[in-house]
Amino acid sequence: MIISSISERIATIRASLPTSVRLIAVTKTVPTELMRYAYAAGIRDFAESRIQETASKQAELQDLSDVTWHLIGHLQSNKAKKALELFQWIHSVDNLQLAQRLNQLASQLGVNPQVCLQVKILPDANKSGWSVPELLADLSDLNQCKNLQIQGLMTIPPAGLHDAEIINVFNRTNELAKEIQSQNWSHIKMQHLSMGMSGDYVLAVQAGATMVRLGTILFGQRS
Repeated sequence: MIISSISERIATIRASLPTSVRLIAVTKTVPTELMRYAYAAGIRDFAESRIQETASKQAELQDLSDVTWHLIGHLQSNKAKKALELFQWIHSVDNLQLAQRLNQLASQLGVNPQVCLQVKILPDANKSGWSVPELLADLSDLNQCKNLQIQGLMTIPPAGLHDAEIINVFNRTNELAKEIQSQNWSHIKMQHLSMGMSGDYVLAVQAGATMVRLGTILFGQRS
């Protein structure tokens, strides 16, 4: 039965994770019925990529009042206001202009979202995010975004890497976070590393991930 299989998968993965690692269920295209099964199995963190889909799901799941919603998809500036209304966490802040726009809107809305800065450790034309030199150059400006709770880094390795290359990406992300933390910015904290998906979360945890974003391994292949 699909209910028991989701519950069993969640239980198995939870048992394999350190208690310090937050399990975030990626529910893009997952029906709300299955999300309720995941909730019943203890999931309280749901991640989505699309504004419209999230708004519809939140309307259907409004009785689940203790859920935290995470945005993990690329965010266009013209959808930033709606994102702040829907999500408590934004993992995919991928450039300075977006951060500044979110900061301005957060002030207007009276919210203080928790965000991760998306970084590309290796060049990847298919992913958004700062390169390492770009991020380091923008830290001073990011530190002025006082309405954002900058909590750490998010990364996604390029497709097609071997395990050794993947864990190197994750380790370098961890090292970058420590380098930024050592600079003692007043409004930039590096308490979290959002890294690891269904195919590589075990490697991410080995490298210090504090949040893993799992979809396929929980819910099966998406249509």
